[in-house]
Amino acid sequence: MGFVMKRVYEPAAASDGYRVLVDRLWPRGVKKERAELDEWAKDAAPSPELRADWHHHRERFDEFAARYREELDGAPGAQALLEAGRTHDRVTLLYAARDEQVNHVAVLLGWLADHGASVET
Repeated sequence: MGFVMKRVYEPAAASDGYRVLVDRLWPRGVKKERAELDEWAKDAAPSPELRADWHHHRERFDEFAARYREELDGAPGAQALLEAGRTHDRVTLLYAARDEQVNHVAVLLGWLADHGASVET
């Protein structure tokens, strides 16, 4: 099966498998019980500096993606996600961003695929 992405605001489903929030900040308006997380991988999210820079310059998504991939190369949290993909049939990466196409989890899925993980789009 592999990795998939889903907004944290959508209801949890049995088909989600292992649910991992990959945002550095807790999503607004979501109670921890409702999120039904197995893990909160803050260290796999963009650094606070990169996140802040990108939010002010959304037109530079390609630059953000390149810088985020560099961060992922040295992030223990990203390596832990690769391991989770070997341990669980399905890993759902949860995020709070409104844009379902242009967000850090889309970059993360690409990075995971480049490192041998199975990714569903």
